[in-house]
Amino acid sequence: MLILLALLPLAAIAVIMVLLYQPATITMPIAWGIAAVAAYIGWEMSPTLIAAASIRGALTATRILVIVFGAILLLYTLKQSGAFEVINAGFSSISDDRRVQVILLVFLMGSFIEGAAGFGTPAAIVGPLLVGLGFPPLAAVVVALTGNILAITFGAVGTPLIIGFEDVVFGQDPTEAGTAAYAVVQNGGFESVSAYVAQIGFWAAVIHAVVGIAIPFIGVAMMTRFFGEERSLKPAIEVIPLTLFAWASFVVPYLLTAYFLGPTFPGLLGAMIGLLVVGSTLRAGYFLPEEEWDFGPQEQWPDHWIGKIEPGTGMGDSSGGQRVAADGGTRTFKDMHNQDMSLGMAWTPYILVAALLIVTRVVGPVQQFLASTGVVAWNNILGTPFSEGVELLYLPGSLFVLVAVVTYGLHGMGTSGIKKSWSEAVRNIIPAVIALWFAVATVMVMQKTGAPVVIENVETVNLGMLQLLSDATADLTGQLFPFFSGFIGAFGAFIAGSNTVSDILFGLFQFEAAQQIGAPTQIVVAAQAVGGAIGNLIAIHNVVAALTVVGLIGEEGRVIRLELIPVLYYGVATGILTLILAYAVVPGTF
Repeated sequence: MLILLALLPLAAIAVIMVLLYQPATITMPIAWGIAAVAAYIGWEMSPTLIAAASIRGALTATRILVIVFGAILLLYTLKQSGAFEVINAGFSSISDDRRVQVILLVFLMGSFIEGAAGFGTPAAIVGPLLVGLGFPPLAAVVVALTGNILAITFGAVGTPLIIGFEDVVFGQDPTEAGTAAYAVVQNGGFESVSAYVAQIGFWAAVIHAVVGIAIPFIGVAMMTRFFGEERSLKPAIEVIPLTLFAWASFVVPYLLTAYFLGPTFPGLLGAMIGLLVVGSTLRAGYFLPEEEWDFGPQEQWPDHWIGKIEPGTGMGDSSGGQRVAADGGTRTFKDMHNQDMSLGMAWTPYILVAALLIVTRVVGPVQQFLASTGVVAWNNILGTPFSEGVELLYLPGSLFVLVAVVTYGLHGMGTSGIKKSWSEAVRNIIPAVIALWFAVATVMVMQKTGAPVVIENVETVNLGMLQLLSDATADLTGQLFPFFSGFIGAFGAFIAGSNTVSDILFGLFQFEAAQQIGAPTQIVVAAQAVGGAIGNLIAIHNVVAALTVVGLIGEEGRVIRLELIPVLYYGVATGILTLILAYAVVPGTF
């Protein structure tokens, strides 16, 4: 009975969002209501405790929203200033070969955007850029969704791990017996929850580094096999040396960053360094294909490849300095923005972000000042033991806003462009506010059913919702549970459309199940973090957003069927590697 009650909120999310195609703004409030009723009936959780847990969840979600808003604001600031067109033209001028463009714009540039902004922005930004270069819109969406999977686990400057795990899943008082945070610090021997989450981030990066070796090739292969004139893998095989070089250029700084700097920077710095290394190498003439590969004549393309936006025929032509827009029109940068902008100036805002993030996270006095100043806290919410705070100045989102303001002067933006950047950012954040508030509130209610203040008042219950579910799953799968950890994370992202929400939904569940079977919790929870990235490839709202910006709404089924290829590869490979890591490589870890 209790297990069924605990399953109800997750089942509601699956049915309402996946089967009934309702958005998260409708699904998550319903799931919260079901979780609240289940907590009241099965765990006798008082309305006051339910309300306090929900408020704590909403405050935690607000921290995520501050980061997302800042990241989106900077993204749209660069779009309005014209910087993104300059960056795109810089890449497209390297080669007209579509395979090279996929490596640069999808695998590396897409990963950079994911590391800087997260939350579905890469496909929404990279897709139109590819269409502007002349890609069929359907092909642009398919490859744009695939290519940045290694960066998704770390999202916008580490949000899924830092906020999802550190603040929500393990956000309890580490001195409170019986909590996950207590187990991490007291039983696991970690000096803090942050140190434990950093280790999770490193092992997630290791899994991605190994499994992700095929991702650049898969992105190119899906393009040549399903959208090439010859429908062949042969053109993709020809550029395997380039795909491996791009993978190595990204993965080496990615792993080093995860190990030395924690979960904030792997995607951002890995992609930034990879772009510099691969771009410079290609410009020097190395790894360029002997013959350029392109799509067949546009008149031969099936109708479902093209929607309302006509593909362009090129971008960044060095002879005329022209740009081909996504609608096929030709304009010069100076015509559109009344200014010239160098590639270095276009990149400066993101370089500033990376530098400020490093300074504020590595320099002790600066970190302590920002973390203790401007904190909005609510202690003992509604008279309960639950408390939460939001460190407004320390959150990465505040740095994004600061750099966006600096960019106004750097790029000589006018009032109109500034207003548009803010209006687009606000418009894009509003749906996320409702979805995230209720998503995190739902998980917090489920999590707090296991809190001492609840359990002590119920004679017939000794485990919370998530603990009950993890025990049941561990009993069902036994020692093979680590194989399924990635798929569980993928399911969470599929139904919720977010790696962060997936980690929040299933992080504690995976942790408890790993303890139940005696597997290393770091490895299992790392597989959850990787799985959240896998599910993003087929998350319905990500697919819809990517199709919308290229004018192809309605082709969700085709895209998801194609995306199942990398999803199945990544899920199975992650499961096998997780088993090896858990039982052969690091079996003695906590």
